[in-house]
Amino acid sequence: MSAEVTAKEAQKPRLDVVLCWHMHQPQYFEQGQEAYALPWTYLHALKDYSDMAAHLEAAPEARAVVNFAPILLEQIADYARRVQDFLTHDEAIPDPVLALLTTESVPADAVERAEILRVCLRAHAPRMIDTIPLFRSLAPVATRAQEDPVLLRHLDAAFFLDLATCYHLAWLGATVRRDHPEVQRWLAEEEGHDAGTRRQLLELIGYLLSDIIPRYRALAESGRVELSFSPYAHPIMPLLLDLESAEEAMPDVTLPEHRAYPDGEGRVRWHIERGLAVFEKHFGFAPKGCWPSEGGVSTATLKLLDEYGLAWTASGQTVLANSLAALPDAEKGPRDGWLHQPYRLSDTRMLTFFRDDGLSDAIGFRYADWHARDAVGDFIHHLENIVDAPPVGGVVSVILDGENAWEYYPENGFHFLQGLYERLSNHPRINLRTFADICACCSERAPELPSLVAGSWVYGTFSTWIGDPDKNLGWDRLIEAKQAVDTAVRQHSELHTDALLEQLAICEGSDWCWWFGAYNPAGSVGDFEALYRRHLAALYQRAGLAVPEALSVVLSTGGGAPATGGTMRRGQAHS
Repeated sequence: MSAEVTAKEAQKPRLDVVLCWHMHQPQYFEQGQEAYALPWTYLHALKDYSDMAAHLEAAPEARAVVNFAPILLEQIADYARRVQDFLTHDEAIPDPVLALLTTESVPADAVERAEILRVCLRAHAPRMIDTIPLFRSLAPVATRAQEDPVLLRHLDAAFFLDLATCYHLAWLGATVRRDHPEVQRWLAEEEGHDAGTRRQLLELIGYLLSDIIPRYRALAESGRVELSFSPYAHPIMPLLLDLESAEEAMPDVTLPEHRAYPDGEGRVRWHIERGLAVFEKHFGFAPKGCWPSEGGVSTATLKLLDEYGLAWTASGQTVLANSLAALPDAEKGPRDGWLHQPYRLSDTRMLTFFRDDGLSDAIGFRYADWHARDAVGDFIHHLENIVDAPPVGGVVSVILDGENAWEYYPENGFHFLQGLYERLSNHPRINLRTFADICACCSERAPELPSLVAGSWVYGTFSTWIGDPDKNLGWDRLIEAKQAVDTAVRQHSELHTDALLEQLAICEGSDWCWWFGAYNPAGSVGDFEALYRRHLAALYQRAGLAVPEALSVVLSTGGGAPATGGTMRRGQAHS
């Protein structure tokens, strides 16, 4: 491109693009068991949180928003401490999967042996198992042994320990592999791994875990990343405030037997305030913005968030479409660039951005099997089509899960992300910005919305969390527990402790009902459903109450095979 052409391009209006990566996991630690029930927090830290930081560190001109659920930050910090305690004081690691790297023996019990095989095969085989020679050879044997009691009994300890080592290697990020030559040697090993390798691997894991939060804090302090937060345990705030808000986008929805969540506003405020406190504890400053859990918003939710002095929040494209469609006829009409600009709810100061579903879902679902260069080119092409669309000078919000897409990409999305940041950073007509950047320069130009039709980024509704019989049962069990705990606290005020409130918050998280439903895979539904009931049981016990018989009844079994294993959803139902 000639200097003259470049100069002409530079004079044209530019398009602001915000990439917002959301990171969250529910609470997997069970206080009563003193152990982590599922390993997803530390596994995503090794693979995704680490890689996502590295890509931003390697692209000085790039900008992005990274959103953390506070309950995730606490778990990352806890894992880092637990691994260090083992390495320095030989204290047991309370995660049965990670602890496989610390032992020389395996259980004799058939059920326990089969469970090790099951958990060590939980990975996307084409990208994470088949690319590692030893893992590729062990996996078929492990799969057969789950159905063959004789084979299961005769597998030696070395088989299980090698399988566990391969599993953890598979969950190391692409940038980790590139930065650590010893990892390349371990990945190429075809004969097996010894105790020394497992110790070195655990030391590397400990280092990576301890470095996650400081790396993001440094990126934020350098101005290259805006860090934002979700309410503490990731609750669906509009539903806590008003279960019947689900009817705004789904008039025919079947609601739970219990039609209101007790003291919903008090609980939402608790999650916001605790979330802000945890965020500031780990990062040293207060966030300017909030990605409400699952982009779940309503008029009442935005007004409440606005009270906390936040500059911005965000939701899904269909929420905006529904809200514009609900305007009085006199206020309807052509709205050029309706999606690619922030809005302000009447009588509030905070701006609300809305996700471009097409571009966001392209990264989450379409591009994984594309050549990285073609995928980046397609993404840029769509942005270039928006640049000159009226009104010129919009804001495109690309918002998606920063954890779960990458295992479906070659090398954990390394080439795609590297190319994406490079092309966007150097494009003559695109500005990579943060939501706070937009608020600082363009706040006064935002059009007003008199109200919002309540919904989430998934389909613009709350159907992922309520309305299905299994999901409604999840809400009924939660509300019954809340009612019982409230009664106990009124009678015995000494029960009103931080520990009780935190356990309640864990049960209020969005992930439990997300998984309920026949369309989700049985294995994941079983894991999350059982953990949810155990968390509810722990809540009763913290309040000195007997656990009701209803919590012994399975709420959902699953059986479907959704895209990405159900960890992500598309923004629009017809996509």
